[in-house]
Amino acid sequence: MYFMALATDYDGTLAHNGLVAASTLSALEKLKRSGRKLILVTGRELPDLKESFREIGLFDKVVAENGALIYTPASEEERTISPSPSADMVDKLKRRGVKPLSVGRSIVATWEPHQATVLDVIKKLGLEMEIIFNKGAVMILPSGINKATGLAAALTDLRLSPNNVVAVGDAENDHAFLRAAGLSVAVANALPSVKETADLVTKGARGKGVEDLIRKLIKLDHMVMRKRSRGVLLGTAHGKKVYLSPVETVLIAGSSGIGKSTLATALTERLVEKGLQFCIFDPEGDYDGLQGAVPLGDASSAPSKDQLLELIDKPDTNIVVNGLALKVDERPDFFAELLPGLGRVRYRTARPNWLIIDEAHHLLPKKREDTRAVLSLELPGTVLITVHPEAISTGVLRLVTAVIALGPKAKDVIKTFCKEAGVETPKNIPTPKGDRVLLWRPADDKKPFTVKAIEPDQSLKRHSRKYAEGELDEAGSFYFTGPKKAMNLRAHNLIIFARMAEGVDDKTWEYHLRAGDYSKWFRQQIRDKELARETAAAEKDKRLSPEESRKLVLEAVRRRYTAPATAPEK
Repeated sequence: MYFMALATDYDGTLAHNGLVAASTLSALEKLKRSGRKLILVTGRELPDLKESFREIGLFDKVVAENGALIYTPASEEERTISPSPSADMVDKLKRRGVKPLSVGRSIVATWEPHQATVLDVIKKLGLEMEIIFNKGAVMILPSGINKATGLAAALTDLRLSPNNVVAVGDAENDHAFLRAAGLSVAVANALPSVKETADLVTKGARGKGVEDLIRKLIKLDHMVMRKRSRGVLLGTAHGKKVYLSPVETVLIAGSSGIGKSTLATALTERLVEKGLQFCIFDPEGDYDGLQGAVPLGDASSAPSKDQLLELIDKPDTNIVVNGLALKVDERPDFFAELLPGLGRVRYRTARPNWLIIDEAHHLLPKKREDTRAVLSLELPGTVLITVHPEAISTGVLRLVTAVIALGPKAKDVIKTFCKEAGVETPKNIPTPKGDRVLLWRPADDKKPFTVKAIEPDQSLKRHSRKYAEGELDEAGSFYFTGPKKAMNLRAHNLIIFARMAEGVDDKTWEYHLRAGDYSKWFRQQIRDKELARETAAAEKDKRLSPEESRKLVLEAVRRRYTAPATAPEK
């Protein structure tokens, strides 16, 4: 379930002439039974609303006084989020003959044509106030207070993100909270300006329109979205934008060093732009320094499960869970132990909106099939990133709705996925060239097609401690074998590499040097192009003795990765 709440205006939307029809109440009850929250957003003052709408207890939260007052019907708690009206202003408005004049906990309200008098009084008193119009009503509120700010306060209480809310309204003062929601809807009787900016317009007017919306929401959930709510931009194909659905399970796969993390970084930037919460599980420290995210864990300290769940509880907080301090064989257990708590949060709030799992073959290995529940199709977006799709849990692969394959072996990625997931391999798979990636949705009739993928604005600084002290997997490690393959010394990080390089004989050192093995490892596994270029120069310089070339390469490594902690990372 993606949309977790419905926020609705009262007069002219839910109610007609101040009354809510029995059929509309029945629809609201049905929506609540689906597990969603109800939020009433109105310009009315609370006492008046309670008197007119006896069924107010149906709602989990009420935003009254055009955003200034938050009311919780279950506990009857009232909370103002703005100061009380200026007594001087109220007194002067009365003296100027402004009638009717209603004074609430924060709001002061009257009717046209008194707006000129109201503006004059505010100006003479030097007050910072806003005047909001609503079909003839004139509402005076502290600056910055509107239905959107009130909705935000209510959603904070409910631990929900605005992106997971559908908002419906009809009038001028509804613009703000409609824009703030993940999906904006105008009822058929709404003002033209409201209809023009809404994502959807109902066929029915007022309560009937709300009933129509509820039926669609229960049946279709995120599928009702249009326009700006269509999803996360992946790139362009044939001049058209290509989006990922907000509830897709995406597999990003390709050979090492081909740009998988770069694409994932670009996607996180789009998520930040849209205010969508994400959580990255980062076993190798590839997202160190990612903008817009809070890091949890590092090369020397494991991430805390309790702290992670605490951070996720805040809708505007994105998290990068760094697993460098965890051994490779500890990572699946760590992730599996997190799943129940993470699953409960996602089921209750649809957050994090996107779960990004790098090195998915480590965290969701084929030998474990107890991870499928948290990655259910009924939950929000998930991205699985891997070099080895064949090593991922089969149950998880069968949830994949979109495959993004990178590099010259993109065809093989799709073929491997099909074999492991038990789906038919598509025919005529194209080969992506240059900066393009291959996109395929198994459930679609369309064949795979190439997409010019978005690029990140930021260039991530590789985490030096990961490569200096961490533990690269077997495939990513360097192996000193010598010319006759008489040895098989594994260096799983740069410190070990440097120690082994100092200890191996000259023939072994020279064998790998002249084969270009060092620069290849630095480029493909350490992913440091500058180090690779510097090393390649030493590899090609036949004038260097083994001692000289060894010194040049190891000095370059230590300068970048094993310098004192106070030195800046390169």
